[in-house]
Amino acid sequence: MRLLSRTTLKQARAAAGRVTDPELPMLTLADLGVLRDVDVVGDSHVVVDITPTYSGCPAMAAMRDDLVRELSGAGFDRVEVRVSLDPPWTTDWITAEGRAALAEAGISPPGPAPSSDGPIPLTLQPMARQVRCPQCDSPATELVSEFGSTACKAQYRCTSCLEPFDHVKEI
Repeated sequence: MRLLSRTTLKQARAAAGRVTDPELPMLTLADLGVLRDVDVVGDSHVVVDITPTYSGCPAMAAMRDDLVRELSGAGFDRVEVRVSLDPPWTTDWITAEGRAALAEAGISPPGPAPSSDGPIPLTLQPMARQVRCPQCDSPATELVSEFGSTACKAQYRCTSCLEPFDHVKEI
């Protein structure tokens, strides 16, 4: 019986691990670090925990629906998706494979997330980042807009090859 449970859990984790992010389809939710836990409660009841990239992320409903669809298609009768806000998501949770997939898709992956031992100071200036062009790998880049194609990305331009590109903001 225990072997069946391990096999079932492995199947549930594999199915959940195939779900891609609706805004960054080159990344699975696992590679993005949003997929936090998958557990099988009964023979066909799966509980999945996800953490949004930020509390107002509009893609959460699509992520939930995609997880339910994928796990239901894998034979699980009941799929429960829970949103966990603690600990908060950080770009440091993006896997090395996820970072490589972003760069391959022409999106500059985030650098290390900022850290703070106390309150985070509020500034009205764009965050200083070390951004490399995903096309030519040049560090000669300039911020075009703090707001890119989605709220979690900023728009940059390479001053070497002149290509515009998105950069995933460090959180």
